[in-house]
Amino acid sequence: MERPIIAITMGDAAGVGPEVIMKCLAHPEMYEQCRPLVIGDAERLREAGRIAGSHLEVRSLALDEIAKAAFRLGTVDCIDLKLIPKDLPWGKLSPIAGDAAYRYIEAAAKLALSGQVAAICTAPLNKEALHAGGHKFPGHTELLAALTGTDEVSMMLTTPKMRVLHVTTHIGLIDAIARIEPALVERTIARGYAALQKAGIPDPRIGVCGINPHAGENGLFGYGEEETKIVPAIEACRKKGWNVEGPLPADTLFFRAQRGDFDLVIAMYHDQGHGPVKVLGLESGVNITIGLPVIRTSVDHGTAFDIAGTGKADERSMIEAMRQAIQLAPQHTATH
Repeated sequence: MERPIIAITMGDAAGVGPEVIMKCLAHPEMYEQCRPLVIGDAERLREAGRIAGSHLEVRSLALDEIAKAAFRLGTVDCIDLKLIPKDLPWGKLSPIAGDAAYRYIEAAAKLALSGQVAAICTAPLNKEALHAGGHKFPGHTELLAALTGTDEVSMMLTTPKMRVLHVTTHIGLIDAIARIEPALVERTIARGYAALQKAGIPDPRIGVCGINPHAGENGLFGYGEEETKIVPAIEACRKKGWNVEGPLPADTLFFRAQRGDFDLVIAMYHDQGHGPVKVLGLESGVNITIGLPVIRTSVDHGTAFDIAGTGKADERSMIEAMRQAIQLAPQHTATH
């Protein structure tokens, strides 16, 4: 079976993205399992390699030169968009880096949609820099949805012990509660169900969080949100024969999930899902966008400006994101 080509976007060049990419691609398993192709800035990668003590060679390629890529351990193939000035400081917010992060994603999305790469794995971008660069998106998830013409997507966070899919993500808590409604909850569960079936779990066990403490405790907390916004969706999914339980109190549901009782947790809002996953460990967390026409995984950490350019960045989340991209990727791409 041919190794899939995985496009790795460099993210914000002032952050830890270039370093974690160089550290990740020093691991032999990456080249044993896939053909990594960085979309970014070759000189920035070389500098990151020097900082990290890496001996990898970085090869600069044009966007139409994928066929010239070596795809061998010791050489990092980079579609070099040449957007980053040599004197760009590490760890400082930059509109130039924010715009470049957008351009890397834009190029990767085009390659994925045309079948030239099998999946996209993203290094972190900085939302403030992205906005300063002229691109008003809350993050990667919404940006990729716009670039691929996708109306609705969901964010799934995974760790070795747990998978969490979010009904809402980058909006305020009051707005999130207002947006949650039965059809959205049902569509989110359906996306998760389909993703887990594709991943080889024939009958996924899905636990659904409530919104209020104790999932409302029969109307004691809140204004009946569980009954009106969540219960109809769960009932609809059960009628399809799916193994869906809830709405459950989030605190006990996450405990049961990490114990192994569920294959997937449906969280209602950003912090409800992100908090437990990040407690389990940023170094092993992966962000997967569900519902796109292309496969996209990401590290589950930010640009870490406080340590960028020091060589201290940990590549384990990037390695895990690459593993997930490889597992989810179609087996064949147009470029051989």
